[in-house]
Amino acid sequence: MASMPLPALNRVQSSTGPTSPLARVPTSSIPEMPNAPPPAMLERQRTNSTSSRASDDTECTSCSVSCGDAVRDEQPQLGPVVSRLVAGPSRIIPRLKRRGLFATLSVVPEIEDPFQYSRLTKKMITLVVAIAAAAAPMASAILFPALAEISTELNANQTTTNLSVALYMLGMAIFPLWWSSFAERVGYRTIFLISFMLYIVSNVCCAVSVNIGMFIAFRVASGASAASAQTIGAGVISSVWEVRERGRAMGYFYLGPLMGPLLSPIIGGALTQKFGWRSTMWFLTAFGAVVAVGIIFFLPETLREPKNNRPLLSEKQMLEKGDLEASGANEGVRGLQRTLSKVSTKTRRKVSQSVVTIKVLFVDPLRSLLYLRFPPVLITVYWASLAFGALYMLNVSVQKNFAKEPYNFQTIIIGLLYIPNSIGYVLASVLGGSWNDLIMRRAALNRRASSDTPDSDEPLEYLPEDRMGINAYIAGIVFPLALLWYGWTVQNGVFWFVPMMATFTFGFASMLVFSVATTMLTEFVPGRSASAVAVNNCKPSPPHPPLFVRNICACIGGIIAEPVIQAIGNGWLFTILCFVGILSCSVVWVMQKYGPRWREQAQHGEYKFL
Repeated sequence: MASMPLPALNRVQSSTGPTSPLARVPTSSIPEMPNAPPPAMLERQRTNSTSSRASDDTECTSCSVSCGDAVRDEQPQLGPVVSRLVAGPSRIIPRLKRRGLFATLSVVPEIEDPFQYSRLTKKMITLVVAIAAAAAPMASAILFPALAEISTELNANQTTTNLSVALYMLGMAIFPLWWSSFAERVGYRTIFLISFMLYIVSNVCCAVSVNIGMFIAFRVASGASAASAQTIGAGVISSVWEVRERGRAMGYFYLGPLMGPLLSPIIGGALTQKFGWRSTMWFLTAFGAVVAVGIIFFLPETLREPKNNRPLLSEKQMLEKGDLEASGANEGVRGLQRTLSKVSTKTRRKVSQSVVTIKVLFVDPLRSLLYLRFPPVLITVYWASLAFGALYMLNVSVQKNFAKEPYNFQTIIIGLLYIPNSIGYVLASVLGGSWNDLIMRRAALNRRASSDTPDSDEPLEYLPEDRMGINAYIAGIVFPLALLWYGWTVQNGVFWFVPMMATFTFGFASMLVFSVATTMLTEFVPGRSASAVAVNNCKPSPPHPPLFVRNICACIGGIIAEPVIQAIGNGWLFTILCFVGILSCSVVWVMQKYGPRWREQAQHGEYKFL
């Protein structure tokens, strides 16, 4: 057989694939050709040819990056650690393309579909936002044992000093509207970090305050910045937990805000008695710094941008280009557009940027209040706000009455008296979330059983109003009766353990109310089924009205509690609250009867503002 030149031999070898007959012929069966190179040299040439082809195929001649790198960016290989953090097939965002402040420092990767995080990752994210959400109620309750000392040192009367708590709640009421609006544009992570940086600075200023005015002003700033955690924390939970598990997840999330009132009066009483009231502010500063570090390393961005939301850049471009036709302008306006097009581009850009800035800062945040025009949101928010306002009146009463006859407790003991109702919060948060999910699932099963296809394999239909079942009736009746119990026992100087059992009962029942209301409102988005809400509703908008209204009620309760107690006493104050609370339990019946109708009306577009 004549010898074959090496290039020709290489072409034959490169053309042989796994299905080629020549590729299946054993090397030992090929007769040795005269003047052919030794087998070792052939193997080296074959290897070099293969590597050369791989380089030619992967190196892109039209750009400076290789196509192989691009493919790896799209489908990154999961290492052993990342594989434990991500359970599903969702694509991992490359580190340099992740959203949010200091996003490259996050240990948990950002992924396209946060539902695909592993349960370990979801629990870690829930823990981070729960601890962050504890900052606001902790800063509120930590001052209760110290109010008398603050009043003495800063030369203020007791009512004025109470404003440091009441106006703190006012800041928590108003600023969630702004945090939520900004979060929808820049993401949860960025807002978390910015707000906690402001929280740290505000508490430092509170610690060095020289008069009551300065102290109250920075307390308002502290409440305003801490409010972001509870506002967008519910949005984070909704973005990573599916609807069938969300009730339990919300329960665990609210352990954070409830552990604040549990621990902070104890911490506040101990610090105040040992180091003075200013030490409580330094403690809050350190706590805020720890939370900020946790957010940097363990909270990825989980916000999905809704498809029907236009980004800020699109609004600017629309205004800069004068695209009034896209906004539904008529012919006369388009004629005006041609006239305005002669104006300098620089002037038009400044005007458009000013309009967009005003819209973002003053118009968009107030849109959340439009949810209050939707009846299910309005009545549910009212119900939760009533319980929250009663809570702050109860807190002021505990601080006022147990510091005087017949109890005469010291500051640190008064701090311990806030433990029973906080234990009730924690128990209701752990047990109530699972109970909430169970009631919702039972309602979905009953609906399927009564349908035309009871044996269908289709997923269960979860409706938001299903969360208001027997759990809501029990909570709505028990928490007013617990207020009545507390009011008359403390009015008559009964042994301290008896009114403390009343505060425990109130804490348990009121937490059931908060849990049901907040979880339902994160899902009550018109025009979507509950399952679709689990995928699409990652915006924090629905929880804002309850935060706004309930913190307003807490502010009012904190201001009027002491004057009303002095005027009519604890017994009659909490009797009035009990009567109003029992009447308000009718909210549950109204939601069960009219909730489906309101949801259908919203789906047909009768509520244009939604």
